[in-house]
Amino acid sequence: MALRSALINAMANAARKAQRSLIRDFNEVEHLQVSKKGPADFVSAADRKAEKILQQELAKLRPDFGFIMEEGGRIEAKDGKSYWIIDPLDGTTNFLHGIPHFAISVGVKREDELIAGIVLDVVRDELFWAEKGVGAYVNERRLRVSARRKLTEAVFGTGIPFHGRPGHAAFVKDLTTIMPEVAGIRRMGAAALDLCYVAAGRFDGFWESGLSAWDMAAGIVLVREAGGMVTDLAGGDQMLSTGGIVAANDVLHAPLRKLLTK
Repeated sequence: MALRSALINAMANAARKAQRSLIRDFNEVEHLQVSKKGPADFVSAADRKAEKILQQELAKLRPDFGFIMEEGGRIEAKDGKSYWIIDPLDGTTNFLHGIPHFAISVGVKREDELIAGIVLDVVRDELFWAEKGVGAYVNERRLRVSARRKLTEAVFGTGIPFHGRPGHAAFVKDLTTIMPEVAGIRRMGAAALDLCYVAAGRFDGFWESGLSAWDMAAGIVLVREAGGMVTDLAGGDQMLSTGGIVAANDVLHAPLRKLLTK
């Protein structure tokens, strides 16, 4: 049985409190679908409410840490080096449409290094967690990336640029290049969970561009601690600043990235 550190327990406890709030709000979304106004404003309020719960709980536990948040922006760290990186609702569009696939993501960065992360699948109640040097887990089960060695047997996750964002033509080009070479491609709508699925061996790899730090931080730790490779699209370590990411096992990472750079 995996022994969680005090840091992981603090993150998990905060996420559980936010989870209860999101579950209550998600149960209301179906009723709002039939209203003339629609549920968009309600979902934005649910997002902010969950983030506030996470911020309050984590600030009590580690008052010297700063915050990098989707809704609340950046709050500088009192210790000058440690940050919570928070996405209170990854998969907002799924939530908005009543699709039960969304998550809470909390990563920890110390100076320039990601050291821990948790991703809580709100509906399935799967808690993915990892800490540098400790390994990656879902609930109490150890995770390992897949052992597949051939692109033709591999299933990859990805994300499509949202309405109003650039990059659709480039995405179609990537898709056209990769589809004939692999067993399948999935677009689930929550990047944090996509990375968890790579860590769990459910996906053999994942790529996306145009992401934010809070979409990736926790998932990067999970994939690495599960034995996988994570880089930016150029093969470097600037995922959080460039917004591009490629994650896979040590054999499939290079051929996947090669296809993306064609």
